[in-house]
Amino acid sequence: MRTLSLQSAVVASEQQVSSDLGGEAVILSLADGTYYGLDAVGARVWELLQRPSTVAELRDAVLREYEVEEEQCTRDLLVLLEQMMNAHLIKPVE
Repeated sequence: MRTLSLQSAVVASEQQVSSDLGGEAVILSLADGTYYGLDAVGARVWELLQRPSTVAELRDAVLREYEVEEEQCTRDLLVLLEQMMNAHLIKPVE
């Protein structure tokens, strides 16, 4: 399994469909039929993942838009992205 770092570049996988639900997001994995829900911050990250971005770029966008400490933001973002990667919702950019 690949571990993400701030330098890792990721993008949303083609194997999913998603919808905005009043500032939150719901994602259906086409690979296994599982639905995933994201809160407002997660939905914003998901929106940013529609184009290739590094983890650092994603973190910087969240820091600009939300009141959060950088260390906490980095930790939480890496956890979220690892979960998305494990669920095949995002993929590394080669």
